Amino acid sequence: MFEYLQGKVTIVNPAYIVLDVVGVGYKLYTPNPYQFIENKEYCIFVEQVVRENAITLYGFATNEDKQLFLKLISVSGIGPKSALAIMAAENSQSLMAAIEQGEIKYLTKFPGVGKKVASQIILDLKGKLDVSDQPQLELILDQDNPALKDAILALSALGYSNKEVEKIKPKLEKLPNQSADHYIKEALKLLLKQ
Repeated sequence: MFEYLQGKVTIVNPAYIVLDVVGVGYKLYTPNPYQFIENKEYCIFVEQVVRENAITLYGFATNEDKQLFLKLISVSGIGPKSALAIMAAENSQSLMAAIEQGEIKYLTKFPGVGKKVASQIILDLKGKLDVSDQPQLELILDQDNPALKDAILALSALGYSNKEVEKIKPKLEKLPNQSADHYIKEALKLLLKQ
């Protein structure tokens, strides 16, 4: 329902923060509430989780953290509270690297994560986190063609890896300046041929 909320943090609690958005205080559970400072403006990415007995909002400083949270709660045996605990105990890059490398012992150090759940996390998420692709996206996007930049971001949102996009990027750059829509159509034709 919500993508993000922008407002002033009015309360920082050990488990959550309250974000005042035009006079409405939203209670947001977050991995590390103390990364936010009271009376400071923030844009916080949110996810609404509906259960039988509760509707809860979870807040994240970055969209990358929100996406990691969504992937974690998609794993059988990991609920929102467990996902927050995992994310609070480790930075996103280290956590994603541990999953990619299949480090069961490393994952079992998190609260509520035994060997079975750690194995399930690795089984479900290994190869789907694009750990190595994160820094490369900035390099791919470092150019003066905003339409091509938008097209590359759209391809990433469609699920194409940076490696796949990097292969076709030289062909896209040879095209005369086009709209983002045209670049996307051409890119999809090239990607489907591979």
